[in-house]
Amino acid sequence: MAGAMLMSTALAQPDTGGFVNTLMPQPAHMTVQTGRLTIGAAFTVSTDKFRDDRLDGAIEWSLQRLKMQTGIVFPAAPAGTAGTLVVSVDGPGEAVQGPDENESYSLDITPRSAHLHAATDVGAMRGLETLLQLVQSDGQGFWLPAVSIQDSPRFRWRGLMIDCSRHFEPMGVIERTLDGMAAVKMNVFHWHLSDDQGFRIESKVFPKLTELGSDGMYYTQEQAREVVAYAGSLGIRVVPEFDMPGHSTSWAVGYPDIASGPGPFSIERHFGIFNPVMDPTRESTYEFLDKFVAEMATIFPDPYMHIGGDENNGVEWKQNPRIQTFMREHSLKDTAALQAYFNQKLLLILTRHGKKMIGWDEVLTPGLPKDVVVQSWRGFDSLAAGAKQGYSGILSAGYYLNQMDSAADHYRVDPLPASTTLTPEEQTRILGGEACMWGEYVDPQIIDSRIWPRTAAIAERLWSPRSVDNIDDMYRRLWVESLRLEELGLTHISQKDVSLRALAGTQNIDALLPLASVLQPVTFDTQDAYTESHDITTQTPPDTLEFALPPDPPSRHDFAEMVSTFLQDPVRNTSEGAALEAMFRSWTGNQPGLIELMSGSPLLSEAIPRAEQLLQLGTMGIEAVSYLSTGTPAPPGWKARQVAILDQAEQPTALVRFTVLKPLRDMVDEVK
Repeated sequence: MAGAMLMSTALAQPDTGGFVNTLMPQPAHMTVQTGRLTIGAAFTVSTDKFRDDRLDGAIEWSLQRLKMQTGIVFPAAPAGTAGTLVVSVDGPGEAVQGPDENESYSLDITPRSAHLHAATDVGAMRGLETLLQLVQSDGQGFWLPAVSIQDSPRFRWRGLMIDCSRHFEPMGVIERTLDGMAAVKMNVFHWHLSDDQGFRIESKVFPKLTELGSDGMYYTQEQAREVVAYAGSLGIRVVPEFDMPGHSTSWAVGYPDIASGPGPFSIERHFGIFNPVMDPTRESTYEFLDKFVAEMATIFPDPYMHIGGDENNGVEWKQNPRIQTFMREHSLKDTAALQAYFNQKLLLILTRHGKKMIGWDEVLTPGLPKDVVVQSWRGFDSLAAGAKQGYSGILSAGYYLNQMDSAADHYRVDPLPASTTLTPEEQTRILGGEACMWGEYVDPQIIDSRIWPRTAAIAERLWSPRSVDNIDDMYRRLWVESLRLEELGLTHISQKDVSLRALAGTQNIDALLPLASVLQPVTFDTQDAYTESHDITTQTPPDTLEFALPPDPPSRHDFAEMVSTFLQDPVRNTSEGAALEAMFRSWTGNQPGLIELMSGSPLLSEAIPRAEQLLQLGTMGIEAVSYLSTGTPAPPGWKARQVAILDQAEQPTALVRFTVLKPLRDMVDEVK
């Protein structure tokens, strides 16, 4: 290829030199040029400006990953010489990383050398991640394409929230999650540490918070500091959340005097909205919180602290005569006004200890100071309303990972869509967004599959330009990034087979794999309804089929694309037709072995109807391909029978749903 061409960040395509763009997130600007830089035993890295321990650690970590990727041991650059890759950093950045940290970088690669420039350590880390994603290989070895990249994030706040209260997640989960976040350039770990089901951070001032409110599962202060330090080494902030005044049952177990009800209190085992709430009318409540916030401020240096503030039903406030008297005396017309009163008092405490407040939508009340950040779980309208009133905001609606939406669904959600009516000034108040992993239905074994790889798609939406919006290309790159994330130690791919073997009680699960590949868990709402009717609690093990399956398996998008291509011209698209027929025969070919395997497992037997439906769907597909590829009409009544089968397969069964029904319905509709 002569000269240089501009590589679109919306549609990534290979150039004639063999470079295939699998970057995720896509950079703001990239020009692909002629040539490649060989990665061999002579490849070295040096710095030529500022350096410190954090930058040295980031470079060493990158070289370790490059070694694992290529099998090459890289020597240190001789003192005083320029490496193959020169990392130029102007300075360390902020003493305590905040939302205004400069994360921009430029990366220039030629056939002779590479140069990474960034204003701060954090920008250099982002550039190193891009460099690792650029590594290509062929029969000649490993190489980097000649490119010029100028990159910076679209949004300042690109976060992931993990709820460790409903189900505790050990340190290993947290640390490998941070590794994954750094790989896709996310910069805020929102650590949800208290709720009705458990208090998860050690307090030496108030030790009963964990002694009585955690079932012994909590993070010591030393562990919390380790997380903060590890996250900082990756350019990730840690924002803790302590839910108040509602969702506070676990606080009241050890310290009932701060509660509005009489107690006694016990750790909540169920999920939902519960009555226990802090008493906002007693000064002793604020004295307690003042000491607690002071202690937590020594552990979490981030300028922000999240106070929750959501889903307080106000029942205990309405039932407490003393609180009702207080409300009348202070002209507080309803429980929302009383919560606003509480938030104002709490804000003074946070400010005194150098913290800014973040809260969910419900904190947005008249008179709230403008420096409070509002996190919207209700939707863009709520986020925009806050921005119009002068409040900074973070979008989480549309990024709830526990809803079991697809990566495409999340990808379509934009904190600042093209249709926004916000003024340019109001738009600057939209800080970004956060993916949310609520903990009702996750444990350490399956949580990775609920977070990844979908969160990588959200990360791209928050980093890359709005114009990067092609869903097919996003999925092409997402499957590559998914493999890279697993190489980091995440388990979202391997977990499925591990769980299926445990459910089946055997190592040989070949018969189960075709069925498992076209199933995904039901939506959160369906799961929640089942939970209520079957008395599911925090102590119920996640040991049924839905927990083994990823929320957005490759079959969903890939099958839809294959069917779409086939239906464009079924007679001529013979290769797609043959591939579809082979897939359908894999669904029908092992039926006796599949039923036998599932019948022998108490944990799988509930899903046998899905196995029986898979046989019907496979038969339907084979027949549809035959009719469509030959132009032969189906016999009378065939379409009606297939539609009835599809309608039945749409119904909830064993808390799993098929990923292939809509494309199959499209095929049936096209049959004459």
